[in-house]
Amino acid sequence: MIGVLVSAIVVCLVTWVYLRWRSVKQYWAERGVPFLPPHPIWGSLTFLLKKNPGSWMIEMYQRFPKAPIIGIWLYWRPGLIVNTPELAKQILLKDNYAFRDRFLGGGKHDPIGSLNLLTTNDPLWAVVRRRITSIFTGSKLRALQPLVDIKCSQLITRIKNTEDYSKLNLRYLFADYNTDVFGTAAFGVETHALRTGEDPMRTVTQAFMTFDSLRGLGWSSIFFFPEMTKIFKFTLFPKWSTEYFKKIFAIVVEQRKDKVIKDPKDLVDALLKMKQDGPVIDGIEITDDVIISNAAIMLLGGFETSGSALTLYQLAHEPKIQQKIYDEVSKVIDEDGKFDISKLMELPYLNAVVKETLRLYSPMGWLDRVASQDYQIDEKLTIKKGTPVYVNAIGMQYDPDYFPEPLKYNPERFMPGNEQNIKPFTYLPFGEGPRNCIGMRFGYISIRHAISNLIMKYKFEPIPGAPKPMEVEFEKKGLFLVPGQHMAINFIPREV
Repeated sequence: MIGVLVSAIVVCLVTWVYLRWRSVKQYWAERGVPFLPPHPIWGSLTFLLKKNPGSWMIEMYQRFPKAPIIGIWLYWRPGLIVNTPELAKQILLKDNYAFRDRFLGGGKHDPIGSLNLLTTNDPLWAVVRRRITSIFTGSKLRALQPLVDIKCSQLITRIKNTEDYSKLNLRYLFADYNTDVFGTAAFGVETHALRTGEDPMRTVTQAFMTFDSLRGLGWSSIFFFPEMTKIFKFTLFPKWSTEYFKKIFAIVVEQRKDKVIKDPKDLVDALLKMKQDGPVIDGIEITDDVIISNAAIMLLGGFETSGSALTLYQLAHEPKIQQKIYDEVSKVIDEDGKFDISKLMELPYLNAVVKETLRLYSPMGWLDRVASQDYQIDEKLTIKKGTPVYVNAIGMQYDPDYFPEPLKYNPERFMPGNEQNIKPFTYLPFGEGPRNCIGMRFGYISIRHAISNLIMKYKFEPIPGAPKPMEVEFEKKGLFLVPGQHMAINFIPREV
């Protein structure tokens, strides 16, 4: 009798799974949306830990070159890839009310990873965003001038003292530079990663962006299957690194415990002012975890920009472009050999070079959102509430219809007279709409200053046998579009 009952249960279970799977795999076909057949377990995510998601997005875009949307499955959950600037504008800006939240997320077991601007949603996101925005105004960014001057000088010294340039990994070099610049600017603590490659803050940032298979699986869950994150207790940052960061942050906070903050000067001020104005703001409790979580994510966003490293690596293969930058920046260098932040902002060719690098190598290849309500695309398709949607930014940035010869490094696209011809919402390296990257202007300052200072001292040349820029492999276990292999160039001192 028991055997019959067990057999009946098994048959019912198998039947349910079969019928459920048949319904799942027909989901997009029934709605007339193009798709690739899903894997019975992974859905469309068979590339995870084998290929960078940004590279996969480019492949999907090119596989369906004229499709405005592509149906995918996150395991068994239907999702959409958006491939047109018109739909991107609707989702990110025009109809943002229906796609205000991001799909990714953590859980209560990981407050440091789940209560920040990257992973949290409204209403906490809106409260934190409003408060932190104040530190990225033009006047406060211009106040970074002395700091970036010092750090660029240390960057040059680090290169000068390097005996074998083939061993100087550009990604790590600029991670040291950005850790110093952002660590000092945001937290008010002097860091020295550039001098030796070692520093307590650099220990944290190194841990933040080091991926093995387990951590890659954890991040994949956070971005594509948040429910799994809660089951297996995956965290955004390694636990030991968050504990280490808490100790560093506690020291910074202790130094300001008696300070009454009226006009925040840096990130720590802005976060502590939230605490002072709390403990509840607009109905949201501002806990210590909220403060530390946003300090950690801003540190991650501030140091992990591969734009400088990739720009230098690209320029090593482009001597004519190097010369154009040199000719331009040499006209605005002052008598002390320094650059004014405001003047660098106005240099058209330098800015075009940075923008072209970010077109080819956007830090994040896609922009994820989740439908907060049913949303009608057209008379044939309605996106159901809870459906994850991915704007394929990197795919559009590689589309020859928007960027002719997309694999060619061509800063002229972004020069005055040409840039206005770029179709809106086809260039999205920092996102668009209310949830665009809050640190975009800071990132531009950091990259412009590093390139300008280095190009006045050195010519850049490729190391024989090294891969060409478009041959560089990207990180496979992480999700950001960052180099996954050693990148080095030769620095040839300029004749004075």
